[in-house]
Amino acid sequence: MPRPRPRTRPAAGAAEPLPPARVLAPEAHGPEHIALDARGRILTGTADGAIRRLTLSPARGLVRSEVLAHTGGRPLGLVPCPDGGLLVCDARRGLLRVGPGDGSVRVVADEVAGRPLRFCSNVAMAADGTVYFTVSSRRHGLEHWLRDILENTATGQLLRLRPGGRPEVLLDGLRFANGVALAPDEAYLAVAESAAYRISRLWLTGGRAGERDVLVRDLPGFPDNLTRGPGGVFWVALAGPREPAVDLLHRAPAALRGAAAPVVAGLRPRPRPTVRALAIGPDGRVVRHLVRHRARYRMATSACVSGGLLVLGSLLERGVAVCALPPGDITPPAHPHPVQ
Repeated sequence: MPRPRPRTRPAAGAAEPLPPARVLAPEAHGPEHIALDARGRILTGTADGAIRRLTLSPARGLVRSEVLAHTGGRPLGLVPCPDGGLLVCDARRGLLRVGPGDGSVRVVADEVAGRPLRFCSNVAMAADGTVYFTVSSRRHGLEHWLRDILENTATGQLLRLRPGGRPEVLLDGLRFANGVALAPDEAYLAVAESAAYRISRLWLTGGRAGERDVLVRDLPGFPDNLTRGPGGVFWVALAGPREPAVDLLHRAPAALRGAAAPVVAGLRPRPRPTVRALAIGPDGRVVRHLVRHRARYRMATSACVSGGLLVLGSLLERGVAVCALPPGDITPPAHPHPVQ
């Protein structure tokens, strides 16, 4: 009889109510990912190809909304660089760099192993300048993201770009790779797989370097984007609740999934009015589970913490949503992962 597989702790714990949110900068259409610069200002990319920066007042009102650059494509995940520039994953153009202060846009990588990058989605940068970024799908582009999840193509990738090097594939066969973040000590990478309801982990250092396992599984929705926040926790938005019909379709033969996906996607189902954000410790423990039902701001695809605020972005909505972060403990455990 085969030995049972060790089971990673599932997402669990009592959900806390998320306060009502205010929407800022409605001119920012589709702020899919939210990041913060060194001064705590909100950075995001929008459907018109703009990279925007939002400055809030001490009273948490919007002071300024400005456009830093235009990528000429569809910017998704982004991360500030130490020199004030930005790395941007553009779903149509690949990995880009926005120059500090001048709005210049340069292509850093648009192919891997001779194949064009398609659906470049999220990026993280290590202290030594190594860049890790994801490709959500090699079969479908951003316009058909729902079809890819329904088909469960498992064609997502995790790539690495060392300083002066060329992109290389670290992980293949990911189920809609849709978020990447480094552990506080950079011992591993966390990668959100939306279609698998999980966050995978790739060890980078120690005796387990190169090994892949699961940080947290059985999430109650589709994880979208990862942001490391105060206390070393990962904040992740759940773009929608788990759907039994999708689970059933995922268990069907590939031919059936391929036939059903375009039909279902063509119906353009409206996103559920539920917003969820989780804070996950470095050991995979869910330390905060915030949820609001009947929310007006739908399909939250990014969550990050700025002071006492939770800031949400969305692939579909106009503007970013901000709400007071309910008080609670997000202290990570004393030993966030095994000693290597």
